[in-house]
Amino acid sequence: MTQIIMGENEGIESALRRFKREVSKAGIFPDIKKHRHFETPLEKHKRKAKEAAKSKRYRRRSS
Repeated sequence: MTQIIMGENEGIESALRRFKREVSKAGIFPDIKKHRHFETPLEKHKRKAKEAAKSKRYRRRSS
């Protein structure tokens, strides 16, 4: 859980900006997007195959 402690004379805008930065660093946004809806086994298989192909392509290019 990400949390920040507001300073004595800190404005809500700057505290919100700091909170958003911490959430981004923690990698919460991609996790939220991934869990937005139920993924069927077929969709999961397709996604993993696509990620594997992308990873394979990247490894081949960097060698």
